[in-house]
Amino acid sequence: MPRPRKFLESDVVSSASEVFAVHGLAAATLDDLVRATGLGKQSLYNAFGGKRELFFRALSEDRDEATRAVSEALGHDDASPLERIRGHMLVMAIEFSSSDRRVSLTTRALVESTGEEDPLSTAAKDGIEQLAGVYAQCLEHARESGEIPEDANVQSLAVYFVAITRGMELLGRAGVGRGVLTAVALDALRVLHGQRLDEAGDRPSVRE
Repeated sequence: MPRPRKFLESDVVSSASEVFAVHGLAAATLDDLVRATGLGKQSLYNAFGGKRELFFRALSEDRDEATRAVSEALGHDDASPLERIRGHMLVMAIEFSSSDRRVSLTTRALVESTGEEDPLSTAAKDGIEQLAGVYAQCLEHARESGEIPEDANVQSLAVYFVAITRGMELLGRAGVGRGVLTAVALDALRVLHGQRLDEAGDRPSVRE
């Protein structure tokens, strides 16, 4: 009779997520995962099938959590759609400039994907689509309320905001400061209002 498991899979996935966020899929080793989770290599294989399978499990949960967070940020009815997006983008500038914030696994998957139709690239695209769907819903409300033009391409704008936020995340990881990330966020919003970026005045340097 097999012995009952003495661990929670959710705890193991959470610990593994931290490893993958730091090292990525390719560079993370089984030894890294063993140290982080407290499980032996055979137990990891038995429970999850291996390092790659554990990464995709962690990625799925990380992606769903990120989607929920953006949905909550953009779902409040006490502000207009563009005000909600503005507040969300400014919060992202603060969070991404924090030195202790880990990189999302969706962004890790984007960086490591080959662009071919492999599982990692497919998972990265799925993450983009999930996040874009949340932005698109808010942008559609903005179009209905007259905040953006009727002929605005909501779907491409939604992907645009995913691209901006993922780029901000990587910039923050590289040490770019809050001032620059805030400027990036505000410039992204100016596009919605049809303003030229050179109307924004001086911007901080990435080295400030």
